[in-house]
Amino acid sequence: MTDRPRGFTKAYHNTGFLNSKDARELRMLAEYLEPKSRFDKYRVEDTVVFMGSARIKSREEAEELVRQAEAGHGELETAQMALQMSAYYEAARELAARLTRWSKELGEKEKQKRFVVCTGGGPGIMEAANRGASEAHGMNVGLTISIPVEEFDNKYVTRELSFHFHYFFMRKFWFAYLAKAVIVMPGGYGTLDELFELLTLVQTHKMRKPMPIVLFGTEYWNKIVNFEALATHGMIGKKDIELVFRTDSVEEAYDWLILQLAEKALAQPGATL
Repeated sequence: MTDRPRGFTKAYHNTGFLNSKDARELRMLAEYLEPKSRFDKYRVEDTVVFMGSARIKSREEAEELVRQAEAGHGELETAQMALQMSAYYEAARELAARLTRWSKELGEKEKQKRFVVCTGGGPGIMEAANRGASEAHGMNVGLTISIPVEEFDNKYVTRELSFHFHYFFMRKFWFAYLAKAVIVMPGGYGTLDELFELLTLVQTHKMRKPMPIVLFGTEYWNKIVNFEALATHGMIGKKDIELVFRTDSVEEAYDWLILQLAEKALAQPGATL
């Protein structure tokens, strides 16, 4: 038997190489293949994506902030705004729970996981949607990203479907590729980035599948984005305004989404990007 050379290491065990710039393509491919293998294993066919701010608090947390501010610990105006915005946390939680209960009934008939709630895996609206899905006893997905902020453990994400990405574009791919509907709650730069990227894909028909998009919170969105002004100035067509469905009602959002998914996604099961 020939002795192995000292220090012999196969390329795929060479962590120095795998973490180097020369192996960047391999790391990108891994962020496609590894999630795909898990989605296939757990038979996740498609998702309903919730987007929104990581900063929005639950009602319990916001009420505690108000109590502390009234006791002289913190700014009362900031705490009151947090309490006002917590309505979106609770709405996301309730809507995710309702959609999960509906999808579980559908999945039992089709022997697969359909319309699984998916978020960015962080706090705020993301936690709310994962929490609602978990409370409805459904599997749910968390697509987290490594950024230089304190790590947050979203305990409501199904552990087998908790992913951690380095590359933003691979994370965005998995958001868009499996999505059959998107609910966009109030959010900041990240939410706006994801919303407009999806709208561009739909507007340009680069996304071939139907993509129902709900903008939840009409007062917020009317202040933040003036879609009508974009059309008035000729920057988008008037029909482009209709690419989103606006509402403040969980009931209305649920009914509209169920109708859209039944008429479009279930009728075109193979449609992709």
